[in-house]
Amino acid sequence: MVIAKSWILKKHFLGFPKLSDFELKEEELPPLNDGGVLLEAEFLSVDPYMRPYSTVLMKEGDVMIGTQVARVVESKNADFPVGSYVISNCGWRTHSISDGKNLDMLLSDWPKNIPKSLALGMIGMPGLTAYFGLMEVCHLKKGDIVLVNAAAGAVGSAVGQIAKIKGCKVVGCAGSDEKVAYLKKIGFDEAFNYKTITSLEETLKNASPEGYDCFFDNVGGEFSSTVIQQMKEFGRIAVCGAISMYNEAKPPSAPSVQSSFVFRQLRMEGFIVTKWKPKYLEPLKQLMAWLKEGKLKYHEHITQGFEKMPDAFMGMLKGENIGKAIVKM
Repeated sequence: MVIAKSWILKKHFLGFPKLSDFELKEEELPPLNDGGVLLEAEFLSVDPYMRPYSTVLMKEGDVMIGTQVARVVESKNADFPVGSYVISNCGWRTHSISDGKNLDMLLSDWPKNIPKSLALGMIGMPGLTAYFGLMEVCHLKKGDIVLVNAAAGAVGSAVGQIAKIKGCKVVGCAGSDEKVAYLKKIGFDEAFNYKTITSLEETLKNASPEGYDCFFDNVGGEFSSTVIQQMKEFGRIAVCGAISMYNEAKPPSAPSVQSSFVFRQLRMEGFIVTKWKPKYLEPLKQLMAWLKEGKLKYHEHITQGFEKMPDAFMGMLKGENIGKAIVKM
């Protein structure tokens, strides 16, 4: 008999999430059927996308959405032997049963000295988001000047480092001096604390007087409107997220940016990384190779204990993490 714990969305979020919006439940899992796999979570991810997706994809009473690295503890499926590790999208659960159709194995040659939690970070969805956003949306070229906001987060820190590997100048912003120091440590050419500057426009100009070829946008809102005015001709903008607006009760009024798009001949594209899922394997191998070579560095903000899932989620939305926010069982 296996008792599984799960975090339920008790109430849809109104503004910033509250602990009372969640509820911890227990259930007894049934025996496995043929083809079934019993999973036990070891690492769980908290990500910005969970905030807007909870509104559009979830009903009150649903298990919170999310991804985890889980170990197979019982199996009636030859493709997933006991003891193997998988990526599962089963949400905020300690244990779950899968038919194997929506599970992905970790890279077969995953090194023993590299934490498996990175399958939720640099060698997982955030790393892939950075890779495809740069290569497929921004069409990154050597010598480009790249700007990324929320740069000390899981995606932003990967964006900056991949761009440097590809021979670009990289400018990043973050919300604390500690995060700015981290960005410089991992190789950003310029970095600034957007909370302490007096003028975003002037700071952007000082960091790159000639403007920006690529803008990897995780934030949206007023910041992005200001950046658009400083894009170079034929600039490319990859819109990955809009975390500055996720908790707003009302959408902000949109600024007028059409003139900049016309006269600078800009291109902006929103994207969701799952668009490229059939192509994941080779980029994952490349990210792992760069990591082993020391070209990619990572930092994890780890919260201990499944009972802390809501706290970890809300802390991530507040920007408490450097690098990937992870909950360890």
